[in-house]
Amino acid sequence: MSKAHRGKGLRELAARGRGTCPVCGRDSVKILYEMEAGETKIKVCKTCKAAVAHGRKSVSA
Repeated sequence: MSKAHRGKGLRELAARGRGTCPVCGRDSVKILYEMEAGETKIKVCKTCKAAVAHGRKSVSA
């Protein structure tokens, strides 16, 4: 089967969905996962999303 449309939603985002993660500080990673930090929503990378969900990291606003 064709895989021509894989990642199509990323092409529409600014910088192809890449940026600096506010939790770990790494740059040029995909910032796609929304989390609540206090009353605001921030976007984090995939590894930080999993780490916060498992209690290894905490998100501070």
